[in-house]
Amino acid sequence: MSLVLDPAAQDLLFREARTANTFTDEPVTDEQVQAIYDLVKYGPTAFNQSPLRITLVRSPEARERLVTHMAEGNRPKTATAPLVAILSADNEFHEELPELFPHFPQAKDAFFSERPVREGAATLNAALQAAYFIVGVRAAGLAAGPMTGLDFEGVRKEFLDDDHTPLMVVNIGRPGPDAWFPRSPRLAYDQVVTTV
Repeated sequence: MSLVLDPAAQDLLFREARTANTFTDEPVTDEQVQAIYDLVKYGPTAFNQSPLRITLVRSPEARERLVTHMAEGNRPKTATAPLVAILSADNEFHEELPELFPHFPQAKDAFFSERPVREGAATLNAALQAAYFIVGVRAAGLAAGPMTGLDFEGVRKEFLDDDHTPLMVVNIGRPGPDAWFPRSPRLAYDQVVTTV
């Protein structure tokens, strides 16, 4: 059975999409970022909790502060990408549940009254949304360079607060020269899927 999605779109989103390591200096606009978010916000999360928060790092001063918290190998590409996004999980997402889950507004207190429960749910569901965000960047014809090589606590203290847990930093832009490392192997279907 073939996929319904056009093969060119399959290539754009998955087969030909790569993690970019260099970028051109073409800017990424707020309108592009809004279009990406307006698409990926429809990806599912449990209870529609939508805990992902996006901090766009645009100013040279903020970029310089962020670069100091990146692993050594990630510093040059973070310093030169047209746009950098810090993706984090909002551990107080439950405050929005009466609006986001209106058919059961009691979910806020019935399931998420305790902070450790919220933190686990926020991390899992924001990670799902981070994956949607990366695919959305690709859908916009841009390249994403997601990275977890960073000082998470340093990024949290520098850019967020105690209610937000950083998940990753994503460099965004048009791929530059020598942007791609060789593609790494993938597991085969029968290595991943088990029928019981």
